[in-house]
Amino acid sequence: MREIVFDTETTGLDPGDGHRVIELGCVELIDHLPSGETFHAYLNPERAVPVESQRIHGLSDEFLADKPRFSEIVDPFLEFLGDSPLVIHNASFDIKFINAELVRVPRPPISLARAIDTIEIAKAKLPGVRYSLDELCKRFGIDLSARSKHGALLDAELTARLYLELIGGRQKRLELAPSAATAGEAGVAARAPRLRPQALRSRLSDSEAAAHAAFVEELGSDAIWSWGKATSGP
Repeated sequence: MREIVFDTETTGLDPGDGHRVIELGCVELIDHLPSGETFHAYLNPERAVPVESQRIHGLSDEFLADKPRFSEIVDPFLEFLGDSPLVIHNASFDIKFINAELVRVPRPPISLARAIDTIEIAKAKLPGVRYSLDELCKRFGIDLSARSKHGALLDAELTARLYLELIGGRQKRLELAPSAATAGEAGVAARAPRLRPQALRSRLSDSEAAAHAAFVEELGSDAIWSWGKATSGP
């Protein structure tokens, strides 16, 4: 199963006020585990970045001036997304912004129904707590030392780790014993089962064994107990 963890940084809070996306970050998950494949782009928003926003993500007008416009990266971006579900922290915010960019290009919008919102999962699992990415990461012991400021790719990576904690999906599947193939990879020698040198003595008394044999005899030759004793003719 393929999923894409997705995050944006923007010039402000509402695309309706002319605010734009200035950074995209995506992390691919396969069977709920990071595959190592990512998509990342800084974007020229074709407008000034307010100082208040720069304090959050640290992306200045000077830094973004020579970056590509959204129209220049939209095709590889959409190709990376494919038709996979999108895992997003506060999905309505990011979907609203990315759809505003898609309308300008133009490209079809992304349905909010396609998004898996980690805030909604957290609300169901942890009612009454604070649902910011920082607070939830702290609750699950996820390292935030690299997050001095917000960043789309970094936040997508943190959201991926949070998502796996919320769904309990750190390991792909439950295996009670290593297979022969994986045993060698794990450095564990595969062992053949040990057989008893002698069969265990029956706990039935002679009278109980005789009563059981008489009962089976009454069932006739069609009894399942008799199948193993049947012999085929020449």
